[in-house]
Amino acid sequence: MGRSYIVEEAVGQYLLNFSNQEKAFVSGLLIGQCSSQRDYVVLATRTPPREEQNKDTRSSQSPLDDLDEEWITAHANQVSRMLPGGLLVLGIFIITTPDLGKDVQNALRRLVFAVEKSITKKRLWNLTEDDISDRVTLHVCSSTKKILCRTYDTRDPKSSPKPADWKYQNGLSTSWLSLDCTIHVNIHVPLSATTASYPLEKNTKNGLARWAKQIEGGMYLINGQVKEEDCELLEGQKKSSRGNTQTTSQTFDVRVLTHLLLNSNHRSTATVQVCSGSVNLKGSVTCRAYIHSNKPKVKDAVQALKRDILNTVSDRCEILFEDLLMNEIPGNKDSEKEFHALPHRIFVPVPGLSVKLCDYKFGDESTQEIQEHFMELLDQHIGIDDLEIAEEINTASINSCMKREDIPENTYDDQPKHLVKTTVALRIQQNIGVVIAAAVALLAAGFSFHYFSD
Repeated sequence: MGRSYIVEEAVGQYLLNFSNQEKAFVSGLLIGQCSSQRDYVVLATRTPPREEQNKDTRSSQSPLDDLDEEWITAHANQVSRMLPGGLLVLGIFIITTPDLGKDVQNALRRLVFAVEKSITKKRLWNLTEDDISDRVTLHVCSSTKKILCRTYDTRDPKSSPKPADWKYQNGLSTSWLSLDCTIHVNIHVPLSATTASYPLEKNTKNGLARWAKQIEGGMYLINGQVKEEDCELLEGQKKSSRGNTQTTSQTFDVRVLTHLLLNSNHRSTATVQVCSGSVNLKGSVTCRAYIHSNKPKVKDAVQALKRDILNTVSDRCEILFEDLLMNEIPGNKDSEKEFHALPHRIFVPVPGLSVKLCDYKFGDESTQEIQEHFMELLDQHIGIDDLEIAEEINTASINSCMKREDIPENTYDDQPKHLVKTTVALRIQQNIGVVIAAAVALLAAGFSFHYFSD
């Protein structure tokens, strides 16, 4: 017996809307959550059209040969940044005309493996043995509305397709549980002289990988209590008159305790290395994860939150480096220090969903651009008034040509409280054209809202 997929009814209606369009095929992503017993699909989004596709009229044996694998995987990478902990890209759907039915399975197999490989490559964490590695492919015939649901084990490149059940349910995520936490980040990443030629992004990711081990090995207090991993998250809560645990939407407050020292059983050795610079990330990060309410285990909930912590820090750095490459200012290359605003996180409610997705916004970007981003990548209309944003970014003005010794260590201590709370900056220090150091300050306000404060 194959896996079962419980699907939000709105997803079914969304897929049917494409059946009436005069296109040979429409492809897209399926978004949801894995569990040991079954998987949940809460959202589907079509692949954004690519302008060049209309200009290229080369003949091919099948229209499916025109499926742009690079474009689809790029879309999946962008969408994965917008998913809080617990949600991920579960697979691929394709809606085709009846004459393409024979060719579609090969295309689906190729895409589902390509998408999973691309997303996995950017993570700071790896799947565990307990993780579900099956990813789903869904083929919908635009004429008969017949669906064919199959899964592939993405850990096995030679995996054969397995049949899967596809069942709709209304209000699927209404009783899902959320876990929120704010952690203090203080990461020092030395840039070894031997890797000076590597991109700053690659060097930073290598350093973040060491920090990720701390997060993975930390202790997580749920509502101030230490819970056994194999216990149910809702254990000990009141039950209704029918004997079922009340599963209305709930939020759990989580605190993260990380080890200051290595276990005494491990030998610690000091390492001396020649460095061309360093990267420092420091500040507070607010994170969120969602978990289904069908007898969720503590270990699954904590794991979802861990991965959100790792993802949001890594994604923020990646987005900033992309922005620096696209908007490089030649005059700044010879300066010893540069200050750049990091994007701050915004949680966004999506119509028909009880869980909120997220996006990242630079200080000079408008809320209308967030709307356009959601429309382009997720095919969703969102309201500006629904965005969870605290204050606009208010970055300190600092002379980028100052020498390192001219800036005291307590630079931020004397700043006004409102400025400290809203400053998000990355400092890149250079010496004679070579990067000497970079510092990322993620200074978030301590509001009770569930977003990363700018």
